[in-house]
Amino acid sequence: MSNDLSQLKVGFIGAGNMSYGIVKGILKSGGINSAHVTVSAPSANNFPRFQEMGVHVVHSNNEAVSGSQLVFLAVKPHLIRTVVTEVLPHLTERHTVVSVAAGVTLETLEQLLPPGVGVVRLMPNLPCVFQEGALLFARGSSAKEETGALLKHLLSACGSVEEGPESWIDIHTGLSGSGVAFVYLFAEAMAEGAVKMGMPSALAQRIAAQTILGAGRVLRDSGKPPAVLRGEVCTPGGTTIYGLHALEKGGVRSATMSAVETATERARELGRK
Repeated sequence: MSNDLSQLKVGFIGAGNMSYGIVKGILKSGGINSAHVTVSAPSANNFPRFQEMGVHVVHSNNEAVSGSQLVFLAVKPHLIRTVVTEVLPHLTERHTVVSVAAGVTLETLEQLLPPGVGVVRLMPNLPCVFQEGALLFARGSSAKEETGALLKHLLSACGSVEEGPESWIDIHTGLSGSGVAFVYLFAEAMAEGAVKMGMPSALAQRIAAQTILGAGRVLRDSGKPPAVLRGEVCTPGGTTIYGLHALEKGGVRSATMSAVETATERARELGRK
Protein backbone atom coordinates (compact mmCIF):
# COMPACT_ATOMS: atom_id res chain seq x y z
CA MET A 1 0.00 0.00 0.00
CA SER A 2 1.39 3.39 -1.01
CA ASN A 3 2.46 5.78 1.73
CA ASP A 4 2.31 8.65 -0.76
CA LEU A 5 -0.97 10.18 0.35
CA SER A 6 -1.39 12.13 -2.87
CA GLN A 7 -1.50 8.81 -4.73
CA LEU A 8 -3.33 6.72 -2.15
CA LYS A 9 -6.78 5.59 -3.27
CA VAL A 10 -9.38 4.76 -0.67
CA GLY A 11 -12.61 2.80 -1.09
CA PHE A 12 -15.62 2.59 1.22
CA ILE A 13 -18.26 -0.11 1.04
CA GLY A 14 -21.24 1.43 2.78
CA ALA A 15 -22.44 5.03 2.79
CA GLY A 16 -23.74 5.38 6.33
CA ASN A 17 -22.76 7.70 9.16
CA MET A 18 -19.48 5.94 9.96
CA SER A 19 -18.29 6.17 6.36
CA TYR A 20 -19.32 9.81 6.25
CA GLY A 21 -17.45 10.68 9.45
CA ILE A 22 -14.31 8.81 8.39
CA VAL A 23 -14.30 10.28 4.87
CA LYS A 24 -14.70 13.76 6.31
CA GLY A 25 -11.83 13.09 8.69
CA ILE A 26 -9.35 11.65 6.22
CA LEU A 27 -9.95 14.54 3.82
CA LYS A 28 -9.48 17.00 6.67
CA SER A 29 -6.26 15.31 7.79
CA GLY A 30 -4.64 16.42 4.54
CA GLY A 31 -2.85 14.74 1.67
CA ILE A 32 -5.72 12.65 0.31
CA ASN A 33 -7.23 13.79 -2.97
CA SER A 34 -11.03 13.67 -2.69
CA ALA A 35 -11.17 12.39 -6.28
CA HIS A 36 -9.24 9.32 -5.05
CA VAL A 37 -11.98 8.37 -2.59
CA THR A 38 -14.79 6.10 -3.78
CA VAL A 39 -17.93 5.23 -1.80
CA SER A 40 -20.26 2.44 -2.85
CA ALA A 41 -23.78 1.61 -1.67
CA PRO A 42 -26.86 -0.01 -3.21
CA SER A 43 -28.97 3.10 -2.51
CA ALA A 44 -28.14 6.62 -3.63
CA ASN A 45 -29.96 8.22 -0.67
CA ASN A 46 -26.75 9.20 1.13
CA PHE A 47 -24.68 10.01 -1.93
CA PRO A 48 -25.25 13.81 -2.04
CA ARG A 49 -23.31 14.53 1.18
CA PHE A 50 -20.34 12.57 -0.17
CA GLN A 51 -20.55 14.31 -3.54
CA GLU A 52 -20.42 17.67 -1.75
CA MET A 53 -16.93 16.68 -0.58
CA GLY A 54 -15.84 15.81 -4.13
CA VAL A 55 -15.94 12.08 -3.47
CA HIS A 56 -16.72 9.56 -6.22
CA VAL A 57 -19.92 7.55 -5.54
CA VAL A 58 -20.88 4.27 -7.20
CA HIS A 59 -23.28 1.37 -6.80
CA SER A 60 -20.60 -1.24 -7.53
CA ASN A 61 -18.65 -2.62 -4.57
CA ASN A 62 -16.19 -4.17 -7.01
CA GLU A 63 -15.45 -0.76 -8.49
CA ALA A 64 -14.79 0.71 -5.05
CA VAL A 65 -12.33 -2.09 -4.26
CA SER A 66 -10.53 -2.62 -7.55
CA GLY A 67 -9.45 1.03 -7.80
CA SER A 68 -8.28 1.35 -4.19
CA GLN A 69 -5.40 0.25 -1.96
CA LEU A 70 -7.15 0.99 1.35
CA VAL A 71 -10.68 -0.40 1.70
CA PHE A 72 -13.12 0.29 4.55
CA LEU A 73 -15.87 -2.26 5.14
CA ALA A 74 -18.56 -0.10 6.73
CA VAL A 75 -21.56 -2.42 6.56
CA LYS A 76 -23.66 -4.28 9.12
CA PRO A 77 -21.91 -7.33 10.62
CA HIS A 78 -24.31 -9.82 9.02
CA LEU A 79 -23.41 -8.46 5.57
CA ILE A 80 -19.63 -8.87 5.89
CA ARG A 81 -19.44 -12.40 4.48
CA THR A 82 -21.68 -11.51 1.52
CA VAL A 83 -19.74 -8.35 0.70
CA VAL A 84 -16.31 -9.97 1.02
CA THR A 85 -17.39 -12.90 -1.16
CA GLU A 86 -18.54 -10.43 -3.82
CA VAL A 87 -15.30 -8.41 -3.95
CA LEU A 88 -12.90 -11.32 -3.31
CA PRO A 89 -11.67 -11.55 -6.94
CA HIS A 90 -10.47 -7.95 -6.75
CA LEU A 91 -8.54 -8.18 -3.47
CA THR A 92 -4.77 -8.67 -3.60
CA GLU A 93 -1.76 -8.30 -1.34
CA ARG A 94 -1.62 -4.61 -2.27
CA HIS A 95 -4.85 -4.04 -0.34
CA THR A 96 -5.41 -3.25 3.30
CA VAL A 97 -8.96 -3.91 4.51
CA VAL A 98 -10.32 -1.99 7.51
CA SER A 99 -13.51 -3.39 9.02
CA VAL A 100 -15.79 -1.27 11.22
CA ALA A 101 -18.31 -4.11 11.63
CA ALA A 102 -18.95 -4.66 15.34
CA GLY A 103 -18.26 -8.16 16.58
CA VAL A 104 -16.52 -9.44 13.44
CA THR A 105 -13.14 -10.70 14.61
CA LEU A 106 -9.76 -10.42 12.90
CA GLU A 107 -9.66 -14.22 12.72
CA THR A 108 -12.97 -14.29 10.84
CA LEU A 109 -11.85 -11.55 8.46
CA GLU A 110 -8.51 -13.23 7.77
CA GLN A 111 -10.29 -16.51 7.02
CA LEU A 112 -12.57 -14.76 4.53
CA LEU A 113 -9.86 -12.69 2.81
CA PRO A 114 -6.98 -13.88 0.59
CA PRO A 115 -3.64 -14.60 2.30
CA GLY A 116 -1.39 -11.55 2.57
CA VAL A 117 -4.17 -8.96 2.59
CA GLY A 118 -3.61 -6.60 5.51
CA VAL A 119 -6.57 -6.60 7.89
CA VAL A 120 -7.44 -4.01 10.53
CA ARG A 121 -10.41 -3.98 12.87
CA LEU A 122 -11.57 -0.44 13.68
CA MET A 123 -14.21 0.63 16.17
CA PRO A 124 -15.30 4.28 15.89
CA ASN A 125 -18.28 5.83 17.67
CA LEU A 126 -21.11 8.16 16.65
CA PRO A 127 -19.35 11.48 17.51
CA CYS A 128 -16.88 10.58 14.74
CA VAL A 129 -19.47 12.13 12.41
CA PHE A 130 -18.77 15.47 14.13
CA GLN A 131 -15.00 14.83 14.27
CA GLU A 132 -15.13 14.29 18.04
CA GLY A 133 -14.96 10.51 17.98
CA ALA A 134 -13.09 7.96 20.06
CA LEU A 135 -11.56 5.35 17.74
CA LEU A 136 -9.62 2.20 18.58
CA PHE A 137 -8.08 -0.20 16.06
CA ALA A 138 -6.23 -3.51 16.12
CA ARG A 139 -4.02 -4.86 13.35
CA GLY A 140 -4.17 -8.40 12.01
CA SER A 141 -1.13 -10.58 11.38
CA SER A 142 -0.44 -9.20 7.87
CA ALA A 143 -0.97 -5.50 8.69
CA LYS A 144 2.38 -3.79 9.21
CA GLU A 145 3.38 -1.14 11.74
CA GLU A 146 3.48 1.49 9.01
CA THR A 147 -0.16 0.67 8.27
CA GLY A 148 -1.01 1.54 11.87
CA ALA A 149 0.93 4.81 11.62
CA LEU A 150 -0.85 5.66 8.36
CA LEU A 151 -4.27 4.98 9.89
CA LYS A 152 -3.46 7.13 12.93
CA HIS A 153 -2.59 10.00 10.60
CA LEU A 154 -5.60 9.56 8.33
CA LEU A 155 -8.08 9.24 11.20
CA SER A 156 -6.56 11.92 13.44
CA ALA A 157 -9.13 14.53 12.40
CA CYS A 158 -11.98 12.17 13.36
CA GLY A 159 -11.12 12.52 17.06
CA SER A 160 -8.94 10.50 19.42
CA VAL A 161 -7.31 7.50 17.71
CA GLU A 162 -5.67 4.67 19.66
CA GLU A 163 -4.19 1.29 18.71
CA GLY A 164 -4.37 -1.76 20.95
CA PRO A 165 -4.86 -5.52 21.06
CA GLU A 166 -8.06 -6.93 19.66
CA SER A 167 -9.21 -7.94 23.15
CA TRP A 168 -9.74 -4.24 23.86
CA ILE A 169 -12.11 -3.71 20.92
CA ASP A 170 -15.18 -5.16 22.64
CA ILE A 171 -14.35 -3.19 25.80
CA HIS A 172 -14.11 -0.04 23.69
CA THR A 173 -17.52 -0.90 22.23
CA GLY A 174 -19.01 -1.06 25.73
CA LEU A 175 -17.17 2.04 26.96
CA SER A 176 -17.34 4.38 23.98
CA GLY A 177 -19.62 2.93 21.32
CA SER A 178 -22.47 2.19 23.73
CA GLY A 179 -21.21 4.78 26.21
CA VAL A 180 -22.45 7.58 23.96
CA ALA A 181 -26.01 6.45 24.69
CA PHE A 182 -25.23 6.25 28.42
CA VAL A 183 -24.16 9.89 28.33
CA TYR A 184 -27.33 10.86 26.46
CA LEU A 185 -29.41 9.16 29.15
CA PHE A 186 -27.53 11.06 31.85
CA ALA A 187 -27.99 14.34 29.94
CA GLU A 188 -31.71 13.65 29.63
CA ALA A 189 -31.97 12.99 33.37
CA MET A 190 -30.02 16.15 34.24
CA ALA A 191 -32.29 18.26 32.05
CA GLU A 192 -35.41 16.66 33.51
CA GLY A 193 -34.14 17.45 36.99
CA ALA A 194 -33.83 21.10 36.01
CA VAL A 195 -37.34 21.04 34.49
CA LYS A 196 -38.66 19.58 37.74
CA MET A 197 -37.16 22.56 39.56
CA GLY A 198 -38.80 25.07 37.19
CA MET A 199 -36.51 25.61 34.17
CA PRO A 200 -37.95 25.47 30.62
CA SER A 201 -37.20 22.14 28.92
CA ALA A 202 -35.42 23.48 25.83
CA LEU A 203 -33.12 25.66 27.93
CA ALA A 204 -32.41 22.81 30.33
CA GLN A 205 -31.42 20.54 27.43
CA ARG A 206 -29.06 23.15 25.97
CA ILE A 207 -27.38 23.73 29.31
CA ALA A 208 -27.07 19.98 30.01
CA ALA A 209 -25.43 19.49 26.59
CA GLN A 210 -22.98 22.33 27.15
CA THR A 211 -22.19 21.10 30.67
CA ILE A 212 -21.28 17.65 29.37
CA LEU A 213 -19.29 19.10 26.48
CA GLY A 214 -17.35 21.43 28.77
CA ALA A 215 -16.71 18.76 31.38
CA GLY A 216 -15.47 16.37 28.70
CA ARG A 217 -13.01 18.88 27.32
CA VAL A 218 -11.63 19.66 30.77
CA LEU A 219 -11.28 15.93 31.46
CA ARG A 220 -9.52 15.33 28.14
CA ASP A 221 -7.26 18.38 28.09
CA SER A 222 -6.28 18.69 31.75
CA GLY A 223 -4.89 15.18 31.98
CA LYS A 224 -6.23 14.90 35.51
CA PRO A 225 -8.09 11.80 36.73
CA PRO A 226 -11.88 12.21 37.03
CA ALA A 227 -11.74 11.86 40.82
CA VAL A 228 -9.33 14.80 41.09
CA LEU A 229 -11.49 17.03 38.91
CA ARG A 230 -14.59 16.01 40.84
CA GLY A 231 -12.87 17.01 44.05
CA GLU A 232 -11.98 20.41 42.61
CA VAL A 233 -15.67 21.16 42.01
CA CYS A 234 -16.73 20.18 45.52
CA THR A 235 -16.65 22.63 48.42
CA PRO A 236 -17.33 21.61 52.02
CA GLY A 237 -21.06 21.68 52.68
CA GLY A 238 -21.75 22.97 49.15
CA THR A 239 -24.30 22.06 46.49
CA THR A 240 -22.09 19.65 44.56
CA ILE A 241 -21.28 17.28 47.41
CA TYR A 242 -24.97 17.10 48.29
CA GLY A 243 -25.80 16.26 44.69
CA LEU A 244 -23.03 13.65 44.47
CA HIS A 245 -24.31 12.05 47.65
CA ALA A 246 -27.73 11.70 46.03
CA LEU A 247 -26.15 10.06 42.96
CA GLU A 248 -24.22 7.63 45.13
CA LYS A 249 -27.36 6.71 47.05
CA GLY A 250 -29.03 6.05 43.72
CA GLY A 251 -26.23 3.65 42.75
CA VAL A 252 -25.10 5.61 39.70
CA ARG A 253 -21.48 4.41 39.97
CA SER A 254 -22.41 0.73 40.22
CA ALA A 255 -25.08 1.00 37.52
CA THR A 256 -22.65 2.70 35.11
CA MET A 257 -19.94 0.10 35.67
CA SER A 258 -22.52 -2.63 35.10
CA ALA A 259 -23.71 -0.92 31.90
CA VAL A 260 -20.19 -0.93 30.42
CA GLU A 261 -19.64 -4.52 31.54
CA THR A 262 -22.96 -5.71 30.09
CA ALA A 263 -22.41 -3.92 26.77
CA THR A 264 -18.91 -5.41 26.54
CA GLU A 265 -20.18 -8.92 27.19
CA ARG A 266 -22.87 -8.44 24.55
CA ALA A 267 -20.21 -7.35 22.03
CA ARG A 268 -18.21 -10.49 22.83
CA GLU A 269 -21.35 -12.62 22.44
CA LEU A 270 -22.07 -11.13 19.03
CA GLY A 271 -18.48 -11.84 18.02
CA ARG A 272 -18.84 -15.52 18.98
CA LYS A 273 -21.97 -15.76 16.83
